[in-house]
Amino acid sequence: MDADGLAARVQALLDDHDPATTDRIDFLRTRFDAGLAWVHYPEGLGGLGADPGLQPEVDVALAAAGAPDNRPHTNIIGLGMAAPSILRFGTPDQQRRWLRPLWTGEEIWCQLFSEPGAGSDLANVATSARPDGDGWVVNGQKVWTSLAHDATWAILVARTDPALPKHRGLTFFVCDMSAPGVDVRPLRQITGESEFNEVYLDDVRIPDDQRLGEVGQGWAVTQNTLMNERVAIGGGTIPRESGAIGELVKAWREHPERRTAGLHDQVLRFWVEAEAGRLTAERLGQQQAAGLPGPEGSGAKLTHARLNQQVSALELDLLGDEALRYGDYSARRPVLVAHADSPAGWRYLRAKGNSIEGGTSEIMRNIIAERVLGLPPEARADKDTPWKELPR
Repeated sequence: MDADGLAARVQALLDDHDPATTDRIDFLRTRFDAGLAWVHYPEGLGGLGADPGLQPEVDVALAAAGAPDNRPHTNIIGLGMAAPSILRFGTPDQQRRWLRPLWTGEEIWCQLFSEPGAGSDLANVATSARPDGDGWVVNGQKVWTSLAHDATWAILVARTDPALPKHRGLTFFVCDMSAPGVDVRPLRQITGESEFNEVYLDDVRIPDDQRLGEVGQGWAVTQNTLMNERVAIGGGTIPRESGAIGELVKAWREHPERRTAGLHDQVLRFWVEAEAGRLTAERLGQQQAAGLPGPEGSGAKLTHARLNQQVSALELDLLGDEALRYGDYSARRPVLVAHADSPAGWRYLRAKGNSIEGGTSEIMRNIIAERVLGLPPEARADKDTPWKELPR
């Protein structure tokens, strides 16, 4: 499928389903069925097996015609992490069941990975999954779970064999967030919001047909998911001067009276770094779309976190007293809005989490050192010890 063929399919979709008169969800479902959701996915799963570099042309053409999008910022985990894992490790039935409502946004996804005793060392998870009849019974606690309060489904890694070393006794599941025994509790963050949660799993039953990959293959599935997550956080195809750098440049242009030679130098340096990061992340996004997310995504994620924090801090310096205005510190669930619609103080505070979520910056540096640069790995005394014998 080439660009001309995609353009013809877009026009056919618009001719048969006028965005002005077609129900939003009906239009999105039809777009998925036409293979125009993510064009690089296989036919029947929202795509046409086309070059992923052609996706922006489809998105631009549909946006220009007034077509609705699938509000990707409301289902970041589903689109950026769950979908690639389902595509790679899911059965045909699982792919048909989950990918369409995931892409349309009818079903929101969250990620049950981190635990109070297993964050940076994710392979140390203690949440257990015990076989029971034709399914599994899961018990444990997860933490820092974004969107759990809105999610229909969760990707879940749990320990199925504590007698094996920690990396080899894990299995990957999809958990129904409305199942009995799932308890979601909000965690308040520095912005005042509770966009993430702690989740308790108390005898939660998961059918075996909601297992993703083979029993004991959980770490391989998890690694693939994490590499996709880091690419999703660190970049993808985004417009120039979007996000934090866009807001800094906007403030610079709107306040000429506050400019100094030193600030000019800092703004320009950050702009160049942000553009280099954007182009690198775009290339990694294409690699991800081809089903080949690699450890290089850790570099994009590390750069994203550092730049977001530095750029948002400089924006506060530039705005001065104006930046101290912050509307609401009350405990609340966030209303997801565009980055630019939030105050500068919110951007500064929220950026503090960028170096923690999706893997800490320290862990990203370890991954880059060992798996990109090929440096000697750190000594790991627990690598071959059965998990149940490890001190806790």
